[in-house]
Amino acid sequence: MHVGFIGLGVMGRPMALRLASAGTPLLVWNRTPERAEPLRVAGAEVAADAGEVFARAEVVLLMLADEAATDAVLGRGTPELAARVAGRTVVHMGTTSPEYSHALETEIRAAGGRYVEAPVSGSRVPAEQGQLVAMLAGEEAAVAAVRPLLAPVCREAFACGAVPGALLMKLAVNLFLITQVTGLTEAFHFAERQGLDRRLFLDVLDAGPMASAVSRMKAPKLRERDFAVQAAALDVLKNNRLIAEAARKAALASPLLDVCHTLFEETVAQGYGGEDMVAVLRAIEARTAEAP
Repeated sequence: MHVGFIGLGVMGRPMALRLASAGTPLLVWNRTPERAEPLRVAGAEVAADAGEVFARAEVVLLMLADEAATDAVLGRGTPELAARVAGRTVVHMGTTSPEYSHALETEIRAAGGRYVEAPVSGSRVPAEQGQLVAMLAGEEAAVAAVRPLLAPVCREAFACGAVPGALLMKLAVNLFLITQVTGLTEAFHFAERQGLDRRLFLDVLDAGPMASAVSRMKAPKLRERDFAVQAAALDVLKNNRLIAEAARKAALASPLLDVCHTLFEETVAQGYGGEDMVAVLRAIEARTAEAP
């Protein structure tokens, strides 16, 4: 039986290519057919539709943009859901609300399927390099079966208990990522507008205790004003909203996140949602331009 992979976007395609290159018998599908062509070249089979993936694959990995796309692929709310998931393991790798994932697990298990949450930490480049970090939640047997399938794309995988433990972990990790990159971007803007040599500032930063894999990935993009997408600003805004909603439901304060939320809303409103998250620089620059 094949392993199914549905969703070949910025993250999904390099992940699927890693699996195909590792010899995984992969059956893929994407709503936009041309995105599947590199997978065909890499040796994967391309399904005619999502239904074929579920019919032929024992395990189906979903790397989809949002809850609506996931519902559509699964046929949720229709008799197709049971037909597709019965006897299958569905691996939800996208980032959605924890409540959505918990409800999805309940429905899939009731229909005779197994369910694993497996969101990943990392952007396009780590996905290409097989350096993502996976967080897994679900029944122990299902998690144990899925874990080795992810080895070509993830350098580490952590068991996070029952659903929605993995998604809550992902949201906590993303809170740090969003505030970290926004802070780096604001510091870069400050240094540049103070007349400092941009390269020197980033070299000093890289030599000190604040340096990290994230700063080393994002600093060159800031220096060169390279906004080619690794993690899109629109996706960051979606993640920001999910974290903020989870915080409010738990009556938790999230002051730094709330500031970032506003800045990413401004970035997207200015038309830069398809650019990398360092495009939050544009919102900061716009505020500087408007300052008295």
